[in-house]
Amino acid sequence: LRCVKLTTKECSKKTKTDDQENVSVDAPSPAQDNGEKGEFHKLADAKVFLSDCLACDNCVTVEEGAQLSQQSTKDFFHILNLNKKCDTSKHQVLVVSVCPQSLPYFAAKFNLSVIDASRRLCGFLKSLGVHYVFDTTIAADFSILESQKEFVRRYHQHSEERRALPMLTSACPGWVRYAERVLGSPLTPHLCTAKSPQQVMGSLVKDYFARQQNLPPEKIFHVVVAPCYDKKLEALRDGVSTGLNGARGTDCVLTSGEVAQIMEQSDLSVKDSAVDTLFGDLKEVAVWRHDGVSSDGHLAHVFRHAAKELFGEHVEEITYRALRNKDFHEVTLEKNGEVLLRFAAAYGFRNIQNMVLKLKKGKFPYHFVEVLACPRGCLNGRGQAQTEDGHADRALLRQMEGIYADIPIRPPESSAHVQELYQEWLEGTESPKVQEVLHRTYQSSEPCTDSLDIKW
Repeated sequence: LRCVKLTTKECSKKTKTDDQENVSVDAPSPAQDNGEKGEFHKLADAKVFLSDCLACDNCVTVEEGAQLSQQSTKDFFHILNLNKKCDTSKHQVLVVSVCPQSLPYFAAKFNLSVIDASRRLCGFLKSLGVHYVFDTTIAADFSILESQKEFVRRYHQHSEERRALPMLTSACPGWVRYAERVLGSPLTPHLCTAKSPQQVMGSLVKDYFARQQNLPPEKIFHVVVAPCYDKKLEALRDGVSTGLNGARGTDCVLTSGEVAQIMEQSDLSVKDSAVDTLFGDLKEVAVWRHDGVSSDGHLAHVFRHAAKELFGEHVEEITYRALRNKDFHEVTLEKNGEVLLRFAAAYGFRNIQNMVLKLKKGKFPYHFVEVLACPRGCLNGRGQAQTEDGHADRALLRQMEGIYADIPIRPPESSAHVQELYQEWLEGTESPKVQEVLHRTYQSSEPCTDSLDIKW
């Protein structure tokens, strides 16, 4: 990432070209914090690469920089140590949620099957003192289902006077941050209002699960293990506490690479353990994913739903056509020579910039676009698929892509637990609470006049 435009705000991240080594900021361990000593003091300090927060208006504000410093192993181990030392009345329940795109990294890193990697990671986290380990796939179910409904609604509402299309996905925090802060109001109305899986998971943990455990949200410390650094910035986003009585949905985000580094340098005895579920004493014995090549699968699932709901067409296999490059794909639904639906996947900022230019010129023919900041998708998040010198580890990424492709697919509509949660937690699929908990609004700003001149 090379920033060539700076604002008047103090920039707290380093700049780099593709040939420069990544500049990192050490996140001190609890052993260094206020002279604390504990059983975790031997664990390695993880590094937060501030230059890898992909999409802001080319800087992080001073306030955000201070908050970002809390998104590290320092706060995580601080809570672990407090839980072992202080008065039990001050203890917090530690919950870790793992993104499905992180599991292939752990499987490849430790030469395990994806199920064994999940059990090993869960067992390690619990050996540290984590109480519950969840999978965020159920949160992605909600994000996809709400995106499906919103697309159908936008399709019916779209006209020359009311341009509701294309709908652009909102699951990638790097892309959303860039759209809000740099592109501004011409683009933000096109963003899907469904919350990202991480934000939905925050509500599930701090609202639904907290109620099940008879705990106030502030008594739960929620950590997300994710493939990219932008998830750290997403955890700081204003408005994510809606419906949680002021509590933040996600307290800390650790990248897969940070967690792997801790695992590699730990001498703790680990017993493998199955991932927990949000439903009592049940354990998750299988690993599932959605139908995405390297993502949560919004494009594939929304496409199938729209084809069926709008045109009565049942789509089994989805054919992706690579266009200008390997990170821009097109999917179409055609009947009698007419294109009924035209969807696209745009990964990486070069493709995003091309998309934005065509959209502003009115020459963008798509109804829906799955937008991701990272080339090759979420598996290529800068928090995991990297060499020690900060470059992409292509061999590791290819291995991870193969592992991810072999994980069984579970359509979000098929989850009985999701349907139960709609009724028990959200008071129905079309209730006001669904809008409050599962949807969001966007910051409206004037676009930067030279925002499209940024070199990515």
